[in-house]
Amino acid sequence: MEDCDDGTDIILCHTLLPKEQMPPIPDATAVMGSSEDLLKGHNSIIAHFDIRKTPENRCPGWYLALMAPNEKGSNYAWLDPSRLYCNQQALQDCIENLLLPFTDDQIDLVAGIDAMGFILGAAIATHLGKGFLAMRKAGHLCVKTRSKDYADYSGKEKVMEVRTDVIKTGLRILLVDQWIETGGTMKAAIKLVEEQGGIVAGVATICIEDSEGGKWVKKHYKCSDCVPEYLRSHFNNHVLENVQLYYNQNNE
Repeated sequence: MEDCDDGTDIILCHTLLPKEQMPPIPDATAVMGSSEDLLKGHNSIIAHFDIRKTPENRCPGWYLALMAPNEKGSNYAWLDPSRLYCNQQALQDCIENLLLPFTDDQIDLVAGIDAMGFILGAAIATHLGKGFLAMRKAGHLCVKTRSKDYADYSGKEKVMEVRTDVIKTGLRILLVDQWIETGGTMKAAIKLVEEQGGIVAGVATICIEDSEGGKWVKKHYKCSDCVPEYLRSHFNNHVLENVQLYYNQNNE
């Protein structure tokens, strides 16, 4: 349990909880700009959520409303989570929420997956006071590497590689990526760690979708994400058209 700024007890986002038992979420109007502030050319209210403002009562997951939806079509991911990193408090709260399940766990090193996992992973490593290991797409490292084939969320065949002079037997590594959609990328990272004798201490990401691969990761490893359970179906169905889906869902 944790307290909101107003003293209300809340259940952290990795805890399963029915919608009707979830705490109230701050009204979007408290943190959104006026209609005159809407970004010209954007077709979604989420994209208009003022990145400069932070709600007074920051319940876990409030920062998910800062994410921006896809506006460029099917060749791109369905949303851009990285917009929340632009708000310092959002990034800090996201990191702290992700690390709560690992409070009492030994973590020796944080590894982030190319490319957006570098941002969140490096921030988490700094927060923990640990080192950071980059899991790279093939062809970028000029040292001896170990590689693994995988298919990313779009189905494209890729190769991940990691340097061979860091991971040692028994080293406990927290794997971080921005998002798990199909699970193929994370599975490759897990294999690269374990094949060198490392131990996957956990997996942390903003969202783990309930795909076959996402379920596999959650079944076999300790995981943490930021999505309240009563909103998970919206993320699984890739529905995030306006900020009301987050702020008003528990009032339906």
